[in-house]
Amino acid sequence: MRCAAAVGFLAVGLCAQGLSAGQRAQVDALARQALAQLGAPSASVAVVESNRLAYAQAYGEGRIDPKAAATPEMRYSIGSISKQFTAAAVLKLQEEGKLKLDDAVSKYLSGYTRGNEVTIRELLSHTSGYEDYAPQDYMIPAWLQPTTPEAVVNHWARLPLNFEPGTQWQYSNTNYKLAGLIAQKVSGTPLFEFLEQNFFTPLGMHGIVDLNKTWLGPDDAQGTVRNALGPARTTPNTAPGWDFGDGELGMTASDVARWQISMLAHALLRPASYSAMETATKLKSGQATAYGLGLDVGIQNGHRFYGHSGEEIGFTAQELVFPDDRFAVVVLTNQSANGTAGTLARQIAQALLAPRMDADAAAAARIFAGLQKGQMDRAQFTADANFYFNAQTLADYAASLGPLGPPLAMTPLGTEERGGMHFRSYLVQFPDRRVEISIYQQPDGKFEQYLVFPHS
Repeated sequence: MRCAAAVGFLAVGLCAQGLSAGQRAQVDALARQALAQLGAPSASVAVVESNRLAYAQAYGEGRIDPKAAATPEMRYSIGSISKQFTAAAVLKLQEEGKLKLDDAVSKYLSGYTRGNEVTIRELLSHTSGYEDYAPQDYMIPAWLQPTTPEAVVNHWARLPLNFEPGTQWQYSNTNYKLAGLIAQKVSGTPLFEFLEQNFFTPLGMHGIVDLNKTWLGPDDAQGTVRNALGPARTTPNTAPGWDFGDGELGMTASDVARWQISMLAHALLRPASYSAMETATKLKSGQATAYGLGLDVGIQNGHRFYGHSGEEIGFTAQELVFPDDRFAVVVLTNQSANGTAGTLARQIAQALLAPRMDADAAAAARIFAGLQKGQMDRAQFTADANFYFNAQTLADYAASLGPLGPPLAMTPLGTEERGGMHFRSYLVQFPDRRVEISIYQQPDGKFEQYLVFPHS
């Protein structure tokens, strides 16, 4: 593991190896299993525990042509994990009094669709309505040709909006191109230099790559693709100009961990700025999204988390941060359109963090585990529900749910009162699919309904 110098409170933590031998063995086994089952050539993993870097290891082949084993020193594209750095830059400028999140885009950039209505906050929360310029998970011809951020937004941010600003959530890389350009204009400094001055250098994050200008070196991870179930193949690099603001950064898993530690410690921004990043954005209707500013937010296995996935052609990444537990996981992989990073990050978090559920969620989880075996406590259910769960129903539940194995996560989706009963639903995540649980519970606690069905 690389153990570079750092400043302040980070210096000791970044050189620590805090996982027990048994926990390290768990992580190693999960990583090797994920690579074998899902096919990414390599995974670089870092685990933060108690605000310290507790483990950093790499697995598999960091380069396939010529072959080279992955090492923790190899840098990977972190894809859209970069977005939180752009959001942090904007929040830093707000702290300095140079802009406000609720300023209109047109205050700083002119010529874009309804720029006098769309706000910076809506850019950072993906509620602007601007169309995504890069939804594809494969290389398209345009991305092989150099461009500029201005050229990208001059096309995509001048199209009609996909929806009224603030009324829907829809992921769009175009938002972060605009946000990066605003930060750059207001600061008077190129975005990457602003990040270096305010975040990377103070945290000892040396050697971060600006993928908007150059690419990873021969000692770094090599991006790959896999066509259907075919072999891993190298892929061309994205040309300069395309990654600005939304997927700009290349770094090691340990570098991402340094950033996570600073986030957990609220080290570089004011508490209000971190709160803005970590709090789910509400639409104009009052409905909450599952996204803050540059971060996904939610509950996983009863633990509050924030984080982000990332994808660049040739690479995928996932970070999960559990602030109440002072715990985080980052997984970087060198294959695009591949689920290894997300699956492995969730599996590591599940293995190292004991589930924390409220009484209702714990009861729902116990029932689910029983149904996976074709078993249930009929005293917990009403007559109607017991009628539904006949022998055939129980057999179908066991046959279809049992092979999925233990869930990776169980996340509340919603709750309401209806028909004199309490309704709630949960999203249950497995490595290869997701299902939803729909529950109606009587005032006396008995279950009138417990249905499981596919979730997209």
